[in-house]
Amino acid sequence: MEALFTYFKDLGLSEPDKQAILSTFQPKVLEKGDHFIQENQYCKQLAFVENGLFQYYLLSDGMERTTYIATENNFVTSLVSFLKGVPSRENIRALSDARIWTITRIQLQQLMQDIPALKDFYIGLMEWQIGCIDNSRFDLITLNAEQRYQKLLNEEPELLQRIPLQYLASILGVTPRHLSRIRGK
Repeated sequence: MEALFTYFKDLGLSEPDKQAILSTFQPKVLEKGDHFIQENQYCKQLAFVENGLFQYYLLSDGMERTTYIATENNFVTSLVSFLKGVPSRENIRALSDARIWTITRIQLQQLMQDIPALKDFYIGLMEWQIGCIDNSRFDLITLNAEQRYQKLLNEEPELLQRIPLQYLASILGVTPRHLSRIRGK
């Protein structure tokens, strides 16, 4: 819970507001391979990752396509499912043993009514997520595989050490063999 407390400490919240927020989040432990959400399920929770790695992926033509990897001190959810109450189009799986802190959409909405500063935080978080999605989409269209790899190396070098090659290749839109050639240059 310390990581979650640290995450919220800089919002300028009063101590009672911080405690109200933190007491609403519930701990959950996932083992490597467990799913946070699966395709066609309704995602009713937002989770803060205290430790562990999470793979966002979809199945296309019988193959897994990794779209994103979430690490510690980030939030995890199937965004469209969580926001719109529709079935998830993606799967989110723990790539390692993990500890997360979850909150339901209903609980979050109530907290935002009670604590206006949390609503500002939430809007900022959603804007950041939308920006990340837009940047990723733009990069897939405008950058070649080597440029996408270089960008990943510059912006998130820790992923290269922690994530299996096949997931990195999938994020970059190349085969593991092609990624090995890129890395060899």
